[in-house]
Amino acid sequence: MAAPASSAPVPASSAAALPHSGAPKVERPLPASVLSGPPCQEALTSDQLKQIFGMVPQGKPDTLPGIGPECDWSNIDAGAGLGIYYATQPRQGLSGLYQNTKPRSKLWRELSPIQGFPAVASSSVSAGDKNGFCQVSVGITDESSVDVSLTPSDAKLAAGVDPCVLSERVAGMVVTNLKRKAGA
Repeated sequence: MAAPASSAPVPASSAAALPHSGAPKVERPLPASVLSGPPCQEALTSDQLKQIFGMVPQGKPDTLPGIGPECDWSNIDAGAGLGIYYATQPRQGLSGLYQNTKPRSKLWRELSPIQGFPAVASSSVSAGDKNGFCQVSVGITDESSVDVSLTPSDAKLAAGVDPCVLSERVAGMVVTNLKRKAGA
């Protein structure tokens, strides 16, 4: 999976007040501690992974410098891939995306809130590109987000499925699990 678009650095001068750059405020944030665990174990359940992939692939954990912990899953045979990133650094939340990613995205869609949390879909490829990829970022706090980057299976792409719709659905699953972890 490609690194999430939120990896672009935010200049220190803009780090003062959150949110900024047009990003919405997270009205009812979850505790930051919900992003303290490993995404491979906590972001999705085995049942959810089976629903997404038709199987339960092994997650590959990593930490992206300047972003935070991540987990990548794939079904090589189907051509599908999924990355979930807990974007906890540099503590800019959706503001960093609005400032750094929005200007250079080929696709930028402000989404309806996901379970009350602001969300945006973005992609470095044009809508309808046969290499369909979409990242949905959900503001969990004003300082952090969960980024879901998804490439649908070859069969789903051939059927014309919108990768952003799938990414949004998976982001909803992750938010449900984070809320459960928070006791909400």
